[in-house]
Amino acid sequence: MAEKQPDIRTAEVDDLLKVLATLQDEDAIFALLEDLFTIREIRETSQRLAVARLLSTGKPYTAIEQATGASATTIARVSKCLSYGAGGYAKALEVLGEE
Repeated sequence: MAEKQPDIRTAEVDDLLKVLATLQDEDAIFALLEDLFTIREIRETSQRLAVARLLSTGKPYTAIEQATGASATTIARVSKCLSYGAGGYAKALEVLGEE
């Protein structure tokens, strides 16, 4: 488990984590996402996961930009997280059976 960051990991965040960890029905999770986030935020978050997937296969930035529409800045941010982040993208890719 990643070390708790006091400015981010609050009791409210822990409640959200508990809810997300407990929900097993994709439709219920999607309903929660729709209530919590704007459509744009859902798309952008999903796009970052797609970028991580392509980066993990060794695709170049230009191919990822074309495939996902993500900016070079977003791709670089995801790449940095894959290399030096808390391991969240790696876990997500494991769930998707891609690592």
